[in-house]
Amino acid sequence: MASFQLVNCGTRPYVLEGYPRLSLRDDHDEPLVVSVEHGSAGITTGVPNLDAAPQPVTLAPGQAASFGIVWRNLVTDGTVVATTAWNVEVEPKPGAPRLSLRLSEPVDLGNTGKLGLGPWQPLVR
Repeated sequence: MASFQLVNCGTRPYVLEGYPRLSLRDDHDEPLVVSVEHGSAGITTGVPNLDAAPQPVTLAPGQAASFGIVWRNLVTDGTVVATTAWNVEVEPKPGAPRLSLRLSEPVDLGNTGKLGLGPWQPLVR
């Protein structure tokens, strides 16, 4: 599991709703074919933050929100190449600029091709 934060560095409130749009890229920044699903169902259990119902989140300047992802390094078919992502692209909300994040540890999906995504949640500091 990994989590990501977005801080409102602007001067006006920033509203997030639902889930960010997310895509994964390999170590050469090439897009990976991955099924991004809301919540943790079919991947793992017991991840309440990922399975929470999405709620609108309004960030005042300086406030932050977060979302989490979960995956399993599972090989179910020896003929299918495993997927490893080193970069995450995030679109916080429709029409917002996409953010590209280089990971310090890879997302190693094995060959499941599935990633669970949680909704935006206010970050309590």
